[in-house]
Amino acid sequence: MNATDIAQAALPATSDVSLWALFWQAHWVVKLVMAGLLGASVWCWAIIINKTVLFARSRAAMNRFEQVFWSGQSLEELYRGLSVRQNGGMAALFVAAMREWKRSLESSGRSFLGLQARIEKVMDVTIQREAERLESGLLVLATVGSSGPFIGLFGTVFGIMTAFQSIAASKNTSLAAVAPGISEALFATAMGLVAAIPAVIAYNKFNAEVAKQQARLEGFADEFSAILSRQIDERIATHAPSHSTSVA
Repeated sequence: MNATDIAQAALPATSDVSLWALFWQAHWVVKLVMAGLLGASVWCWAIIINKTVLFARSRAAMNRFEQVFWSGQSLEELYRGLSVRQNGGMAALFVAAMREWKRSLESSGRSFLGLQARIEKVMDVTIQREAERLESGLLVLATVGSSGPFIGLFGTVFGIMTAFQSIAASKNTSLAAVAPGISEALFATAMGLVAAIPAVIAYNKFNAEVAKQQARLEGFADEFSAILSRQIDERIATHAPSHSTSVA
């Protein structure tokens, strides 16, 4: 029996190349990389599901509020109904502006000087807070999407180095001896891509959705600011402030 036959006989009859086996047979550094990428992938999918639900609810809430706002209902009645509960989106923007409006009306001086600027400032701050709420978690998607392939590549390089060291020690260069170690190493790259690709796609989609909803908030803020501006001009002209306002 020659040396080749002896080497082939020393190999196991079957090699388990399932994903589970590739994980357990890998070096502990590669295992750590793959476990981290798996955890990052699960985290990303949790954010993706949460954001999908959040944006859907936010769009529905904006549609409902716009329908009620432009229905001709008194602003005072709408404010009383919304001020007693937690609001987001356009409702939060409306409540913040109306709260500043009522504070000026209820002040002792009843001065409208600078009221328009104060209302616009309050609405700008509210829009910024809403944008931050919508953007929360997107940094994780961006980080995983950009770094996931490189982390997987690190695991692959380390795994290939370990595989070649094992081949050199065993002095067996047959394909059956090389393939398992290379497969374990490449599995880390695959894990990195599995984590990164959905993260990048979701980040781009959600980033566009944030910009779209922020634009809707800014558009409503401009329209509502124009309504309140007309109310302010009427009160200054007549010198008869009233506690009731309505959509003009």
